[in-house]
Amino acid sequence: MKTPLKAALITCTALLAGCAPAMQNAAPIGRTDAAPGRLSVAQPAPTIGAGTLTLSSPQFVSGGTLPLEQVGSGNGCTGMNVSPALNWSGVPAGTAALVVTTYDPDAPTGSGFWHWVAYNLPASATGLAKGAGSMGGSLPAGALSSNNDGGAPGYTGACPPVGDSPHRYVFTLYALSKTLPLPAGTSPVFVNFNLNGSTIAKTSIVATYGR
Repeated sequence: MKTPLKAALITCTALLAGCAPAMQNAAPIGRTDAAPGRLSVAQPAPTIGAGTLTLSSPQFVSGGTLPLEQVGSGNGCTGMNVSPALNWSGVPAGTAALVVTTYDPDAPTGSGFWHWVAYNLPASATGLAKGAGSMGGSLPAGALSSNNDGGAPGYTGACPPVGDSPHRYVFTLYALSKTLPLPAGTSPVFVNFNLNGSTIAKTSIVATYGR
């Protein structure tokens, strides 16, 4: 006669045995079968939140190739390291400040690479001139730049490793309900952490570059 404990153990063992094949065949979390060994990063949503916020650049079409002008000028890259012009419209009512970021989710760092974060842009702004985020460029009054992941303030251009599949460079515009109480030179990760809870809307465009 089976005791209640022995019966429970048999049931648990049977359940685990039945689950094992399904667990073995399941795709690893955070990966994609289309690109084995590469972290899966969802494409940015065109627009979320209130309003009809839109973002564009005269330097590239979203989904196209990043021009050499916006490529880095060191570590074997021969670009000009110039931040692209960005234009936007549809900033929703209630926006107190805007943030622009450029992020490479494909960088072989385990956490991507932040190329540019400019924050506390005025809500009345409708874009940034080419080179505004580069050395010697100027942002609107009151706006600040974080350090990029290269350790310097402002924009640093694309420079993926030779032989990698083209990397994605995601340019995102955020509309915030408040200005961020952060000093210049704040790390890009901490700026992005502070976007939580204050983002009304955001929109992204993506360019690719490989070498």
